[in-house]
Amino acid sequence: MAFIDYYSILGLDKNASADDIKKAYRRLARKYHPDVNPNDPEAHAKFQQINEANEVLSDPEKRKKYDAYGENWQHAEEYEQARQRQAQNGGFASGADFGGGSYRYDFGTDGDFGAGGFSDFFENLFGGHARSSRRSAGYKGSDYTAELHLSLRDAARTHKQTLSVNGRNIRITVPAGMADGQVIKLKGQGGPGANGGPAGDLYITFVVEPDPVFTRRGNDLYATADIDLYTAVLGGEATIDTLDGKVKLKVAPETQNGTKVRLRGKGFPVYKQEGQCGDLIVTYNVKLPAHLTERQKELFRQLANS
Repeated sequence: MAFIDYYSILGLDKNASADDIKKAYRRLARKYHPDVNPNDPEAHAKFQQINEANEVLSDPEKRKKYDAYGENWQHAEEYEQARQRQAQNGGFASGADFGGGSYRYDFGTDGDFGAGGFSDFFENLFGGHARSSRRSAGYKGSDYTAELHLSLRDAARTHKQTLSVNGRNIRITVPAGMADGQVIKLKGQGGPGANGGPAGDLYITFVVEPDPVFTRRGNDLYATADIDLYTAVLGGEATIDTLDGKVKLKVAPETQNGTKVRLRGKGFPVYKQEGQCGDLIVTYNVKLPAHLTERQKELFRQLANS
């Protein structure tokens, strides 16, 4: 049984911190998880290697023992006896060189793993009890991702949606006020765990499609309303679209093109704050009359010369 370089398996060196080990394990475990590679025996073997390396290097006592024995792990018993004699005699007893090695071991697809998923190297170094204790430890399933497309008007109301993820239909409640690109997590709706571990999570990204009437900026909505020249000059009323339907606004006499009016509380709902909404800002676009009669043109000439 050859020495196994657990650091190399995780892509680390011997000075790696506990946080480095955790990050490397999570990254590689997700990549080679059986749920992600269901019909790939090489990925399955790699997943076992990664778990074994993490089992050792994430445990301070096991890592200390592994670092101490190195390639001479088979002499562990001799080393322990020598260490005890050193403690008793106050000096180090002569013996073999127990320095750590750095040889790489290639598992292949049918490496020396037993039924429990751990190599003979591991069993001999840490004892057979490690196998039974580790069997009960489960691994979290893979996280899934999905996209859900909404119209702006759907995003403005609380409603139910059903989406299909890996052949399974999931029905969710979409709260009013969802933003484009917003991500929510559904705990336990990802891939199944291994060895009785918890299921992964589902991350849903919301894509809110552009609206032909409104432009959203935060919780405020922006829109343009056309008014004719006569209404702009003399005053009158304009019909405005809102998310709740049409409303009529009074237009003041001599309203200039580009004038903005703010309708408070008529904008987009604030996410998870029921009853609160942004504002609707309407810009008036004064439309000039077309196809004027000669009489109408003459009236404009009179106004221009007055």
